[in-house]
Amino acid sequence: MDREIPSPPPFAGEGGPRSGSGEGSATSGEVAPSPACSAGTLPRKGGRVFGGATALLILLPALTLWRFVATLPPLDLTQASLRSTVILDRDRHLLRPFATADGRWRLPVTGADVDPRMLAMLKAYEDRRFADHPGIDPAATLRAAWQWLRHGRIVSGGSTLSMQVARLVEPRPERSLSAKLRQMVRAVQLERRLGKDGVLDLYLALAPYGGPVEGLRAASFAYFGREPARLSFAESALLVGLPQAPEARRPDRYPARARQARDRVLDIAAARGIITPAEAKAAKAEPVPDQRKPFPMFAAHAAEAAVAADPAARVQRLSLDGRLQASLERLAAERAAAMGPGISAAILAIDNRTGGVIAQVGSAGYLDASRSGAIDMTGAIRSPGSALKPFIYALAFENGIAHPETLLDDRPVRFAGSYAPENFDLSYQGTVTARRALQLSLNVPAVDLLEAVGAARFIARLRGAGARIDLPRDTAPGLPVALGGLGITLTDLARLFSGLARGGSVPDLIRRLDGPAASPPPELRVTEPVAAWYVADTLRGAPPPENALPNRIAFKTGTSYGYRDALAVGFDRRVTIAVWVGRPDGNAVPGLVGRAVAAPILFDAFSRFGGEPDSVPMPRDALVTSTAGLPPPLRHIRKDVPKTLSAALGSALKIAYPPDGARIDLGLAEPGPAPSLALKALGGVPPLTWMVNSLPVAESARRQSEWSPDGAGFARISVMDASGASDSVVVRLE
Repeated sequence: MDREIPSPPPFAGEGGPRSGSGEGSATSGEVAPSPACSAGTLPRKGGRVFGGATALLILLPALTLWRFVATLPPLDLTQASLRSTVILDRDRHLLRPFATADGRWRLPVTGADVDPRMLAMLKAYEDRRFADHPGIDPAATLRAAWQWLRHGRIVSGGSTLSMQVARLVEPRPERSLSAKLRQMVRAVQLERRLGKDGVLDLYLALAPYGGPVEGLRAASFAYFGREPARLSFAESALLVGLPQAPEARRPDRYPARARQARDRVLDIAAARGIITPAEAKAAKAEPVPDQRKPFPMFAAHAAEAAVAADPAARVQRLSLDGRLQASLERLAAERAAAMGPGISAAILAIDNRTGGVIAQVGSAGYLDASRSGAIDMTGAIRSPGSALKPFIYALAFENGIAHPETLLDDRPVRFAGSYAPENFDLSYQGTVTARRALQLSLNVPAVDLLEAVGAARFIARLRGAGARIDLPRDTAPGLPVALGGLGITLTDLARLFSGLARGGSVPDLIRRLDGPAASPPPELRVTEPVAAWYVADTLRGAPPPENALPNRIAFKTGTSYGYRDALAVGFDRRVTIAVWVGRPDGNAVPGLVGRAVAAPILFDAFSRFGGEPDSVPMPRDALVTSTAGLPPPLRHIRKDVPKTLSAALGSALKIAYPPDGARIDLGLAEPGPAPSLALKALGGVPPLTWMVNSLPVAESARRQSEWSPDGAGFARISVMDASGASDSVVVRLE
């Protein structure tokens, strides 16, 4: 039978009875504890109490923090991710930024866009243990807590870069413990979601710099006018020190405070070995900017069109060459200013190989209201003057009607009974080759060829090549379209000429490089390769403007009726450049002539493009010969004489000026020497002999001469050529 062993009694304080003297007494059947046993149990009891208290001190804040975190909404970075829309050139250089919807300048930027030593300055100044902590720096937090307990107020926040980003993501005006606790929680969440690089990128994008300027890149342009990767040590230090007090340290308002903040950053950078003391000293000697710079506004019209086409895209990369764009904008502004008030200019450049628009200058100054700078004249419908003549010749060449060496007549003539075009200088050249007629932009031969190919067919060809052609309302295409009797944009004009450089294939213009991939459009042609080369080779020999070298580029000028528009378009194998000069309101400008005004700008634009011109290559099927070597049907286009060279050259001799029966006021009644009367003839075989009232007065190898009359009255003027042919007119001199 087992003997029952009594259980030990409970200890004092654990439910056992207490003696009045404080010494334990045993009841019947109980064994009192020994003094040694009682002493050994007291430390264990105290340890448990301390451990429980410590656990409580830890669990209660942890529970409180857990409940606080549970009450926070999910971290929302939607607003923080908003950026200004930026337009970049083909090399990703900034052309133009746009403010956000609420008026802030917040340009996209990452750590990769910043000088590494500037990032080192930032970390040394704001958070030197940034790489080691999880979003909260315990040492900085304890320091801030001690300062708070000691001073009874918040002296320093102990904020890390991550906590500053949390404050920028969720801005709160108050400085309280709850706000600080929220920042700490958000800092940890940001680091877990974005990582160190992501947090740093967010700081660089959101850091305040005073006014509407936010982010390092926007501040870099606002105060220094360039990208943050190109800043000096002094400039970098200034931008590191501003966000702590962006309004109080704004350089444009408080330059002394800004300098003080900058120098402190430089001192810290030198102390941490980021820069040398000598570099810090040199940086302190640099001035602090005292005003903000305007943000870049290159290719303003192209940028606005890109944003309108895709408003959701925050970054758009265009095909423009930023260097060329800036240079041509300066060129247009300088030349327009030199021509007087109200004058504007537009320039468009196309890469002939790709069809990319590499420069688009819509006006002489986007912000210049006196010149209607907001109007993009590259897309305005204007009269091209004679600029479309090359495509009349191309159509004639393509259809076997003419060749560059075909002989054409340049003499007074009426087409369709009533249309009588005149040359710009009111003179005539007689019989010339098609090459020479196009190079001199003679009007009569161009209209003669248009009549042969058909005006309606010519317009259809231009429209089929993708050009928008506007004709006067309720009118059919007629012969005046040869001399500018239609409307076309400078962009379409440039596309057509680019087609000549590409063997007749008109490019589909590329304006954006990062857009969605599109299927290749069908090929549009303005002419065939041989005809395109004939025109290009002819225009390459056109007389250049003053101070320009000949045979460099193929070009054509145009002047609209009434001196409202001056145009010049030139090309080589590489690039096509089109220039327009005039008033956007369409008013006339005396002396506005394409050759004198637009052509010099064109040649200057080509020099700014750089490199040596590259002529369009000759196709294998091209026929290079003289007029005599052409097949008879191509030697001339006259239908009233045989297709022989002698017949073409032997056109009838005729006096072109003065006309028969004219009354000419030479001011003969005025005192002084008698003025000269111009004498002009067409056709015939030089030399020509001029006679007045049957008396010889001049002999010339040219078809032009002059005579000084000895008094007023009637005069019979005659001319005789080397073959004996003659013509006479009777005029009255007054």
